[in-house]
Amino acid sequence: MIIAVVGPTGVGKTKLSVELAKHYHGIIVNCDAMQVYKKMDIGTAKVTEKEKENIPHYLLDIKDANENYTVYDYQKDARKIIEENQDKNIIFVGGTGLYLKAALYSYEFSKEEKETNNYEGRSNEELYALAIKKDPYMDIHVNNRKRLIRFLNKEKTNVPPSKPLYDAIYIGLTCKRDELYERINKRVDEMFEQGLLEEVKDFYDAHIYSKALKTAIGYKELYSYFDGDITLEEAKELIKKRSRNYAKRQYTWFNNQMNIKWFDVNFKDFNKTVEEVIKYIG
Repeated sequence: MIIAVVGPTGVGKTKLSVELAKHYHGIIVNCDAMQVYKKMDIGTAKVTEKEKENIPHYLLDIKDANENYTVYDYQKDARKIIEENQDKNIIFVGGTGLYLKAALYSYEFSKEEKETNNYEGRSNEELYALAIKKDPYMDIHVNNRKRLIRFLNKEKTNVPPSKPLYDAIYIGLTCKRDELYERINKRVDEMFEQGLLEEVKDFYDAHIYSKALKTAIGYKELYSYFDGDITLEEAKELIKKRSRNYAKRQYTWFNNQMNIKWFDVNFKDFNKTVEEVIKYIG
């Protein structure tokens, strides 16, 4: 049995996944694009060793932050885990919907998307032609080289997903929007108390400017702070705002892409939420 626990940031996905793994004697597979990177712990709200409760976790801390890891890489790794653990119940958990769909649905990628390509040897005109081939409706100017390269390196399926490759039960956790935003704001404050500033400073001092650190919420804002472009307070507010916006996008994506059974989280008694989900799964 495959169970996928999804939803926006800050609703208790990690805790539910561990409880389900204990109940169904399963293993857990991370489905958060940033939690694959080592030492990006606080800013990604990565599960701690204590929180794991001795449950086997996969696809956590498998890459250094200066390495590139794509959705295509995740697809290969996740499917390998599924094939090697057919005798076990598998719980996917995370908010990166594209990774989950790439793993469980019939996603196919073009050759360019399978490879990391910086396109340095190509002219602007060649880059533009490749971009048009990838998406005839893209509107990047031929002389905007940086945007063209970013567009070409961006993971994007060239064939729409058709049907699931694996039978899976999709469980979504949700709550009232105001409550979620309040939890996100509080969570960001807690991250700073736990040492987020120091965690990001270590990467900054090591002069690591990787794709992960330039795109992850909580890291890119603090890089701007260390560069002197914004104040620390402005960085904190940006992290909160972008985390809230990301949560909205997560809702939209999951509702449009997957058939999910949503559960309102009981934060005062989370065990009741766990019981509801188990009753539904059976």
